[in-house]
Amino acid sequence: MSPTAAARASTAAIQAEIEQARRCGPLQHIAIPPCPTLLLRLKDALAPREPDLTEVAHIASHDVAMSAALIRLANSPLHSGGHTVSTVGQAMTLLGLDETARAMTEFLVAKALPVRSAQLERFWERSRRRAVAMAFIARQLPGLPVDLAHAHGLFCHVGLPVLLQCVRGYAATLMEADMRHDRSGVATENANHRTDHAVTGALVCKLWRFSPTLVASVRLHHDLAHLGDAGADNEVHTLVAAGLLAEHLMRRAERMPPDREWHDHADTALDWLAVPATELEAWEDQLQPLFDAA
Repeated sequence: MSPTAAARASTAAIQAEIEQARRCGPLQHIAIPPCPTLLLRLKDALAPREPDLTEVAHIASHDVAMSAALIRLANSPLHSGGHTVSTVGQAMTLLGLDETARAMTEFLVAKALPVRSAQLERFWERSRRRAVAMAFIARQLPGLPVDLAHAHGLFCHVGLPVLLQCVRGYAATLMEADMRHDRSGVATENANHRTDHAVTGALVCKLWRFSPTLVASVRLHHDLAHLGDAGADNEVHTLVAAGLLAEHLMRRAERMPPDREWHDHADTALDWLAVPATELEAWEDQLQPLFDAA
């Protein structure tokens, strides 16, 4: 599945192409860890119009480390307001259902896909920050669901640890991709392995029962040259454009220079989102305490 073909495909077509690649293409040899049972239970509990709060509380209490993470988050300066909580129930009340669910999702995904590589040092910390930035951006944009944006930030690079774990030579490919200036990292991945982390991340989202929109946005998050093209759904384009802004804002907070994708596609992304460049400076200041908490 070529990047160009994928970028011009509809959300439904991307689903079909990934399934085809899974059955008889390069993805058939990629081992995707199963979705954590607790994450499936959480998704089911949140699905009804009236979420099952009792089930969410049971899931939150099921894992001691996850319970501790929620209590720690609730007691952080960002949320506590000077009050200390000591139970999961108190933490959920203080954080609210949406923030609780996002924190639980982050914890369960990171636990299911551990990263044991110096090449991906701080991978989950940066993924959480990217997800936080995406959720913040979604709150500034009319009509973009915060949970969907958060999931895009969390999952867009999830193919990296999966490929690193199960594809021979992929660590060397990451090093090569960092050093090359004549082509993108995704192009280097495809040249060496006939697939890339965007395709693999989309497969993870598909097998873990996330929405087709998320599958498509993860698949296309590096196909910025086709941002706004006819074919992909508008919400997918919005997620991809917002993802570029989130990555840039995160790099700014980390005192890192803009990357090549920002240099090449920032204007297109800002135009698509109808966000003036001057707005980003204000967003930087507002995001800093959120990044610190993450």
